[in-house]
Order: sequence, then C-alpha cells, then structure tokens
Amino acid sequence: MSHMDYARLMAVDRDHVLRSAAALLTRKSTATMDEVAKSAGISRATLHRQFAGRDALVRALEALGIAECEAALDAARPDEGPASDAVRRLVRELESAAALLAFLYTENQLFEGGAQNPGWTRIDERVADLFKRGQAAGEFRIDLTPAWLTEALYGLLGSGAWAVSEGRVASRDFTFMITELLLGGALRHPARPREES
Repeated sequence: MSHMDYARLMAVDRDHVLRSAAALLTRKSTATMDEVAKSAGISRATLHRQFAGRDALVRALEALGIAECEAALDAARPDEGPASDAVRRLVRELESAAALLAFLYTENQLFEGGAQNPGWTRIDERVADLFKRGQAAGEFRIDLTPAWLTEALYGLLGSGAWAVSEGRVASRDFTFMITELLLGGALRHPARPREES
C-alpha cells in the first residue's frame, strides 16, 4: 500500500468515525469515548489514536459542523432572489447538519474565551448579511436586529433537530415549521393605524 493510499484510507476512516460520533452524540450528548468507539465499530485505542480525548473529538466535530454550515450557505445562494426564499433554502440545506449543530451549541468550551473558531464568526456574518438584505429590501422587520434574527434561526434549528430526533415532529415538516415560525415573526407587516385610547 502506497503512502497516498494509506493516507486516503485513514481519511475515510476518520470521516466514518466523526460521522458515527456525530450520530451518537446528537442522540446522547453524554456518551463516553468507549461508546463512541463502539458506535464507529473500532476499539477505544484506535479512537484514541485519531482523537486524544473528548475535547479533540469535539473540536473535530466543530470543524465538521462549520464545514457543513459553510457548504449549506453556499448551496442556499443567499444573495439570490427574495431574502425570504433564501432563508427557506438555507434551512432546507442545514437540515442534515442541524442535530450536529444542536450538540455543538451545548459544548460551552467551544464558545468561551479567545479560542473560538473563526468559522463561527464567518457563518454568523453570512447569515446576518442575509437578514440585512431582507431588511434593506423591505421584506423583514427592521425593529429586530440581524444578529437577533441569526440567533433565533440557530435556536429554531436546534429545537427542530431535537424535536425530530425525539419523534415529536416529522422530519418532513422540519423546514416548513422553522421557516414559517421565523419568517412569520420576521416579516415586515404594513403599518397599522394606532388604536385611539
């Protein structure tokens, strides 16, 4: 086996381990490294060779989550057409990563101190820019900041992922429920005359 073949095999194995870990941890956030190894079909020693501990595994899952978010943003074409349509496309594209993102949001060490991955800032800025575009076009309310609309979207994605995983919501309804609730609250309505007191 050549060095290139070995490197490719290790990359595939690492990706399999990461995706197995993501699937397990999104269902059971307290899973041990032994449980992660078992879910990936490898020994704990093999898992430890790839990830020195839980923190290293969570950091690798963070990189995967950021990459999936950025790919979803690219696929959603946030600069095309009405901003509300772009939000719908974005939620649809993020659906497959939503459970992983919900898990990552609960991992406080990822967001504390100065060691935060700059990928989160890039994603925040791109999503906020989409909301700003909708506000500038008169689609979205201007009394809610783009930063708040971005946080609200993340919260709904996480809640939707948990509701689907627990069987309280059908996965086919994921995009509809999130976009209708978010956009129903974000859409700018014609000014109503004030009621006389």
